[in-house]
Amino acid sequence: MTPSFMNLGLLNVGSLNLGLSGALGSPDLSGTSLVIGLQGYSLVAFWKPLILLLFFVPWAWVITKIYDKHAGRFFLPRRMWNLIHLSAGTAAIAVCLLMPIKGEAAFWVGLLAMIAILAADIVAYAVVANKDDRVPENFHIGFKMDSLTEKREAKAAAKQQSKATLLIRTPDKQIVKVPEPETPEFELRLFAETIYSKAMAGRSSQVDIAPAGTGTGAEAPYSVSSQVDGVRVPAETIPASQAVRVMDFWKVTAGLDVADRRKKQQGNCTIEHDGVKHVVRVTSQGVPGGVRMTLLFDPEQAVRRKPVQLGLLEAQATEMQAIIADGKGLVLLGAGADQGRTTTMYSVVQMHDAYTSNVQTIEMDPQWAIDGVRANKFDADKEGAEYSTTVRSVLRRDPQVVFVAEIPDQATAKEIAKADLSRARVFVSTRADNAVAAIEGWVKAVGDAKMSSNNLRGVVAQRLLRKLCANCKVGYPATPDMLKKMGVSGDKAVTLFKKGGQVLIKNKPEVCPVCQGGGYIGQEAVFEVYQIGEEERAQIETGNMTGLRASLKKRQLPTIQQAAIRKAVDGITSVEEVTRITAVGPAPAAVPGQPGAPRASVAPAGS
Repeated sequence: MTPSFMNLGLLNVGSLNLGLSGALGSPDLSGTSLVIGLQGYSLVAFWKPLILLLFFVPWAWVITKIYDKHAGRFFLPRRMWNLIHLSAGTAAIAVCLLMPIKGEAAFWVGLLAMIAILAADIVAYAVVANKDDRVPENFHIGFKMDSLTEKREAKAAAKQQSKATLLIRTPDKQIVKVPEPETPEFELRLFAETIYSKAMAGRSSQVDIAPAGTGTGAEAPYSVSSQVDGVRVPAETIPASQAVRVMDFWKVTAGLDVADRRKKQQGNCTIEHDGVKHVVRVTSQGVPGGVRMTLLFDPEQAVRRKPVQLGLLEAQATEMQAIIADGKGLVLLGAGADQGRTTTMYSVVQMHDAYTSNVQTIEMDPQWAIDGVRANKFDADKEGAEYSTTVRSVLRRDPQVVFVAEIPDQATAKEIAKADLSRARVFVSTRADNAVAAIEGWVKAVGDAKMSSNNLRGVVAQRLLRKLCANCKVGYPATPDMLKKMGVSGDKAVTLFKKGGQVLIKNKPEVCPVCQGGGYIGQEAVFEVYQIGEEERAQIETGNMTGLRASLKKRQLPTIQQAAIRKAVDGITSVEEVTRITAVGPAPAAVPGQPGAPRASVAPAGS
């Protein structure tokens, strides 16, 4: 009889035959002999473990050197993830070794199964971590295959750059060489790098260098300020001569004309540090008292947001879909300066199928080239160029959807108002902080109430509020009086949250590493969304804005203030932030970086 053994992929055991013949020197076994034969028995092929290690070792390196540190840095549940990674590794090995298939195919099938499990583990962490609010967008995990090569090149170039730490590339991808140490040019390079590094370390979205307005003459001081989550951070002051030199440096990196200090110029450069790459949009323009320069970080990434990420409440999303489905007439998109107007415009663009519809934009400063959408850039320097003429030209091509990013003059507003929009939809982006103000501004821009109301089909207005840092926000019970003032009804207990800024690590308060003590991280919009019908158009035509407000109120759709309160109740933001953005007049300048009481329950798992 020949007993057979399971093929384990790596160890291929055939059959073991024992034959008894002849005698072993005993009366009973006389004339027999023992023959032991090994048939088809083979040990592990030396190359098979090497192939397994070829995939297993890189997986283990990613988990221990990248993912574990990433989880610890942003206070993600390290212990849970380590257990998941360990389970995935164990399962991968078990599946590979115990594949219930006979023959050589067992090894290859098991190998593929192991690779699939390890890859799924790597992707699963990246997907979950990237969705966590505690992980800033520029620290999201990506899988671009060319990134490793780029990082190696960046490190090699950085080694040649003496004490300078940034790798700066011009628009044509040329590296900006570092001057010789102990020269004025080298000191200028270090100062320019310091401005950038401080801004990135503080999560700034942009840096502004402009006259401080505290002096006169050629040596009047300049201020260097930045914006963090839409809030201006207090500026530092530098001499005018130093400001001009550093602005000239950034002009050179972006390919701008250093000699021209009056005309608006714009260009991009790329900066790499520690394998992280950022695009910097450099804008320079003459202003009273000197020159103003803005360094805008990752401009395209800043305006990329899917419609579901805008922050619309459910009722508002339904109203927005109804406006989109109407497909004709004029819709106003209103927001104040730096309140997300461009981001919302691009999100609404994405609500239309650019491959089945003729969708176009008219912009002075395009931020994002969306697939399938024709972007018409207005060039003010072109001889005889007029924005209104560009708008009229586009509307005469029979587009189905047009987005007009600016209304610089009355002629442009009139061209849109008098256009035949019975088969086309035009979205107009305008500066206004609420729906009624957007309509009033449109009527004023057109200069004719009847003409401005004829095609109006909808209005959307918004403001931005800061989101609480999920890692350090502090909860507290809302009192009945507080809920009453907020207009929140119901007997159910409500927990509100306020900014923290600190966490307890091993019973020691430390600045939150996620928000760096500010208590907030990121922004979200709050909206007013209304369809405009015959009743509202009649009120606009007669200038009855009081009646218009009453008609919109009857819709029982959330106002900007009500939407903001809803987000406070949901724990997205704080009551203080709601008060700040809904205050009458300019919102008070909140100063980030002032931590409150530490939150005790968010020490990193596994530390």
